[in-house]
Amino acid sequence: MTDVLTWGSAAALVLGYLFGSVPFGMLFTRLAGLGDIRRIGSGNIGATNVLRTGRKGLAGLTLLADAAKGAAAVFVAGALFTAPAALVAGLGAFLGHLFPVWLGFRGGKGVATYLGVLAAANWPAALIFAAIWLAVAALSRFSSLSALAASLVTPFLLFALGAPTTALLFLVLTAILWLRHIGNIRRLVAGSESRIGERR
Repeated sequence: MTDVLTWGSAAALVLGYLFGSVPFGMLFTRLAGLGDIRRIGSGNIGATNVLRTGRKGLAGLTLLADAAKGAAAVFVAGALFTAPAALVAGLGAFLGHLFPVWLGFRGGKGVATYLGVLAAANWPAALIFAAIWLAVAALSRFSSLSALAASLVTPFLLFALGAPTTALLFLVLTAILWLRHIGNIRRLVAGSESRIGERR
């Protein structure tokens, strides 16, 4: 049984990684004739940087697709393997977005994929995450600060909702997400962080 769980978790991790590594932001901007998104703004492949092209619809599509691939990884792994393996697939999807093999392991910050994994694992927590993100964004106009605030609350929220295993996963995901935002944190402290929609 242990061997089955081990192989199932390993397969789920790989499956999740493959889902997460699809660089939708880059694919969509190229299909729209905007060139390589990595040469625009922050150079990130996520929705916030796609928004800097001035194409709000494209940014929204990127956000949905990046979230959907995280959710899909969890749902598919849950159907094929076990509930714990589904959470492992969520980790794989998050890592796939951050470190996609197709882009030399240089991907995005992972906020949308984080939200997609959370929505599949515990949708009430995802709704609260989104509410916190929107509230902080409305007040500050900083996408990075919104993500940092919402993600910081998420593991504790999951513990409160009676989902300790999922909470442990999101402790890990939140720590990684914060590490990926070190540059943003420094700019927030220095007062030089770009606001939502700014083209820098």
